[in-house]
Amino acid sequence: MIKQIVYSVALGTIALSSGAIATSGTNPACTPVPSNVSNNTNQVAANSMDTAAIEQSIFNQINNYRVSQGLPALTRNSAIDNQVRLHSKNMANGTVSFGHSGFSERLNATGVAYRGAAENVAYNQGYGDPATKAVQGWLKSPGHLANIRGNYNQTGIGVAKNSQGAIYFTQIFIR
Repeated sequence: MIKQIVYSVALGTIALSSGAIATSGTNPACTPVPSNVSNNTNQVAANSMDTAAIEQSIFNQINNYRVSQGLPALTRNSAIDNQVRLHSKNMANGTVSFGHSGFSERLNATGVAYRGAAENVAYNQGYGDPATKAVQGWLKSPGHLANIRGNYNQTGIGVAKNSQGAIYFTQIFIR
């Protein structure tokens, strides 16, 4: 009898970034404006990854955390979703660098009036549950955690994957 031994190697990468903006009143420029951010997504891999399910998983995990801390659950806003999806796609295809470039423009392009806003971004690669890995990373980071625990009532979540398999996440929080 031959004994077969199987080894598995788990390789993964994760990167995180957070940002916030607060204003003293409502945003006077809350009408959609054209963005200088390209929506060219030709380099984003077309694959079987269910980005909607990953976005919903992040939404559920963030709200579960907030409720567990005595904070109100967030409401998902489709206008915010659209802007953060575009940002995630643009980071994934290299149109914009990983980070918060264009954050103010994304906020204004949502058309949602706000008094304060924050953004978390992340990317990872090689994990079976990329949503949980991103959320766990955010919860371990003081800046990201402050955004998650912040005085916000609406959110939008966008996910994109590039041809190298890296998955990019953007979440905006608004009040």
